[in-house]
Amino acid sequence: MQDIQTHTLAIPGVDLVYDVRGPLPPAGAHRALLMIGQPMAAEGFTALAPHFTDRTVLTYDPRGLGRSVRKDGRSDHTPQQQAADLHALVQALEVGPVDVFASSGGAVTALELVATHPGDVATLVAHEPPINAVLPDATAAERARAGFYEAYQAKGSGAGMAAFIAMTSWQGEFTDAYFAQPAPDPAMFGMAADDDGTRDDPLLSQNSWAITDYRPDASVLTAAPTRIVVAVGEESAGTYTARTALGLAALLGQEAVVFPSHHGGFLGGEFGYAGKPEEFAARLREVLDAG
Repeated sequence: MQDIQTHTLAIPGVDLVYDVRGPLPPAGAHRALLMIGQPMAAEGFTALAPHFTDRTVLTYDPRGLGRSVRKDGRSDHTPQQQAADLHALVQALEVGPVDVFASSGGAVTALELVATHPGDVATLVAHEPPINAVLPDATAAERARAGFYEAYQAKGSGAGMAAFIAMTSWQGEFTDAYFAQPAPDPAMFGMAADDDGTRDDPLLSQNSWAITDYRPDASVLTAAPTRIVVAVGEESAGTYTARTALGLAALLGQEAVVFPSHHGGFLGGEFGYAGKPEEFAARLREVLDAG
């Protein structure tokens, strides 16, 4: 089992906290492997990272999340700022180019990193990035996003999260049938309807809308030296993030690579959202080694 070394990188506006498993600089034939999520912090990779003991694995808490305390007075989470932070980290550690496994909003950040600093990334595995612009029903997806935001603003996190789950589990395009549904009861998902009064959740507020509003530039991404692999969960078929993954793959002129499990397929149950981390890690290793 690898020891975990935790460090802090002080850069403008944030003390960025990151974890290192394995030696720096990396030893052996493999590049360092950076694992990122959004709004997930480093703790989301505790089940996946131990399967890569032959690599140096880097995880981090994005600016303003988890242990990375921001000092810039802002609350928004943008791919542009997060990509700049990751570039600073790769530069400071002198480990580039790295391989990157990026999931959900982290995959959007990683796309921006490739677009702006292509020399930082050798292979990017972008797992189910939530990008509205690649959907044929992009306008309806924005309306569905506004729906869970409005539920959160009106009734708090239970109502907001219930509406979010309803959106992300919906099969196919967001049609009139979707919007005609009654508001879901948080109890259906084992959540309390209590409202604690806070409205700054990075998932349910507008703080992370820049992620789903991101517009990837296919010409820039395909011209980069980075090998980009778009990944989709086999159990995600038809859902919002599966459709965005397929849309991104089509934009880049490729087919998405199927991974085990669902949107949280690499999780070990630490968020009540267990996937198949061992199988997921084996598939990730296959994809990385193919590069």
